[in-house]
Amino acid sequence: MHCGYIVKVEKLRKHPNADRLQIATFFGNDTCVALDVEFGEVGIYFPSDLQLSLEYCDANHLCRKDANGMPDSGYLEREKRHIKAINLRGEKSDGIYMPLSSLSFTGINAFEFNIGDTITVVNGIEICKKYIPRGRKVNTENCHWRKTKRKAAPIAPLFSEHADTEQLAYNLSAFKPEDEIEISLKMHGTSQRTAYLPVLKGYKRTLWDRITHKEGTPIYEYDYVSGTRRTILNDYEGGFYGSNKFREQHHSQFIGKLMKGEEVFYEVVGFTDSGQSIMGNGNNEKVGKEFVKQYGKETVFSYGCVPYMDETPADYVDDNGELKLAESLPQSDIYVYRMTMTNKDGFTVEYTPDFMRYRCEQMGVKCVPVFWRGFVPENPASTTDPTISAGEWIQNKAEQYYDGPDPVGKTHVREGVVVRIINRPTFKAYKHKNFEFKMLEGLIKDTADAPDMEEAEEEFKEEA
Repeated sequence: MHCGYIVKVEKLRKHPNADRLQIATFFGNDTCVALDVEFGEVGIYFPSDLQLSLEYCDANHLCRKDANGMPDSGYLEREKRHIKAINLRGEKSDGIYMPLSSLSFTGINAFEFNIGDTITVVNGIEICKKYIPRGRKVNTENCHWRKTKRKAAPIAPLFSEHADTEQLAYNLSAFKPEDEIEISLKMHGTSQRTAYLPVLKGYKRTLWDRITHKEGTPIYEYDYVSGTRRTILNDYEGGFYGSNKFREQHHSQFIGKLMKGEEVFYEVVGFTDSGQSIMGNGNNEKVGKEFVKQYGKETVFSYGCVPYMDETPADYVDDNGELKLAESLPQSDIYVYRMTMTNKDGFTVEYTPDFMRYRCEQMGVKCVPVFWRGFVPENPASTTDPTISAGEWIQNKAEQYYDGPDPVGKTHVREGVVVRIINRPTFKAYKHKNFEFKMLEGLIKDTADAPDMEEAEEEFKEEA
């Protein structure tokens, strides 16, 4: 959920390098706050990757310029109003904190809010939403999400959309003692799904249907269907980035291998067929000197792929003097993270991670790397922290794996991890991104010509 949170200031310390700043902690995220913020007060925490509304910013002077283009006392760019993870005087600052009084312009008594409440709209006034770079405008006539709206009958009624993965830090209450947990790599790519399900093949029209100009009764037959996070791909032409052709080869890997009712969800990483990076490149110099020292001046989320097919590594001689033939590298690759089985009545069974990997081994496709598998202790409390909850225990465990070089890409930072609760009848998984990646992601969005592929879909769904 992309929203602001009503919070209580329970962790507060002095900023070591700034006399006029303090550092508060919300949901495990350090955030720089003003000197007048006091321990125990209640306010609003806005996480990074949100966009504050223009009304809220103007009422609280949060932008560099006001509505007339004159200098104001804030620091946000008026057009974007994007909350980013940043380094502020050598300290991490992830999100922003605002007093409850910042909502007084809405005409509501803000002090009636309770700790834990979430806000996006207050008294009919938008306060915040997910930040999506608007960038350039494109011709959407050939976009696949437009095409799917033209038929009255659903193309594949049992084809499930990608399940949203919420933030771990805001969902710690979802975890219980003795839950079985798997922590896997979160990969920075674009979602795709393939299934073998009933697909619309046409319409059976009676004489009366013809007379009354009705489409008739839809005819469904089992067939393979592919889609992005939210939409069905009728073909692989068009699309927000010019072509979805790079997706076709990955869908084809499952043809003839899925059982009736199976749906597989996977991440596509690397480059498109034209050599364009699937995810935007980042300027590492703005993250920090140590980051540049480790990852170079630019981040390209390649995951071992190459931009063009002719960029094949040369053969080489190993340490024993033997000639080794270099493996050709793909332009893009896929990693499965979820599978389901849906019967003809629409009842869906979630595959366990173990059975998912078994099926993927049969089909010859990769799964996301796993870092840890185990159980939340019956009593998560310890002598060092006697009040720790099951969720906090898992958050601490996740933070052992969510940072550092990506184990697949190796040349770039990992995005973070996904924490899945295995012993649930439905898919329950939560993402946890590391701070350096969030900084990089914010910088990429600020300089993007357009949203990434998934955010492009969200943008057009909002406008439709």
